[in-house]
Amino acid sequence: MNVLVVGGAGYVGSVVVEELVRARESAIVLDDLSTGHRDAVSPLAYFVRGSIGDEGPLQEAFETKSIDCVIHLAGKSLVAESVAHPERYEEANVAQGRLLLDAMRAHGVTDIVFSSTAAVYDPSAPMPLHESSPLRPENPYGETKLRFERTLAEHAARGEARFVSLRYFNVAGASIDHGEDHREETHLIPLLLDAAREARGPVPVYGDDYPTPDGTAVRDYVHVVDVAEAHRRAARYLADGGESRAFNLGSGRGSSVREVVAAVESVTGRRVPTRRAERRPGDPPALIASSDEARRVLGWKPQFGDLGAIVETAWDWRMRHPEGYRE
Repeated sequence: MNVLVVGGAGYVGSVVVEELVRARESAIVLDDLSTGHRDAVSPLAYFVRGSIGDEGPLQEAFETKSIDCVIHLAGKSLVAESVAHPERYEEANVAQGRLLLDAMRAHGVTDIVFSSTAAVYDPSAPMPLHESSPLRPENPYGETKLRFERTLAEHAARGEARFVSLRYFNVAGASIDHGEDHREETHLIPLLLDAAREARGPVPVYGDDYPTPDGTAVRDYVHVVDVAEAHRRAARYLADGGESRAFNLGSGRGSSVREVVAAVESVTGRRVPTRRAERRPGDPPALIASSDEARRVLGWKPQFGDLGAIVETAWDWRMRHPEGYRE
């Protein structure tokens, strides 16, 4: 299978490409490196530098090989930024996605796996969230992801596309070769790991008065290798004639911010300094997934179900790459 991975130089995208080439699939990567890293792209993948809006690189990506499936991971994903600048998220997550669908149609490609989010759900719905749970995003990030999911459904209804939307929760951890290296880090686990190795100051804990057992926000953490494997399985599911639909990816268990801090301290053997901060706008108290459908339909079997194991892989990668990727 020839798979075009849009956003394949990013954190999740690089591991998706890693899993594809390990399974002996052919991977073509389109990424403008605005948030990704050239060194994160597997040397076995064909790399094209550019964005969906760059006509020349986009055409090269589609014409290098006959594309069987697109895995779309490009876009913006910071909740607070989406609240402050919703127009940026409309452009990156909706308008750019529609351009990608236009390019797929022009090149006769119908299958697409979309990197969606748990933020499409109503956070007040009973936990764990199922694919049938109410959809009511609380922030522009979730709204734009849901809007593109609905665009995919419209294209599928017209027979122009077949899709899988993967609604995943908090991705963490690292593979042997690829880990988190964001130019502006906002994810909790890498921030805590950097604080543990004294590469940064105290980590802000945004809100300690949520309606949760210890007052801090609760999230469902899923390992990046397991998420990448789900993307590969989703592409194969479509190739085998599977119907368009959405799947949740998660562990089915929630961990509070304080529990994550404790896990990092246990793995590293070091104290992690934190400081209290006000809640961030748009952040729900808890998000926990049921991934029973992904297990049943895709045959997805996560390898890393324990928070400590997830943190351990992230710590190992960070200690081997203290400055991240070489660029």
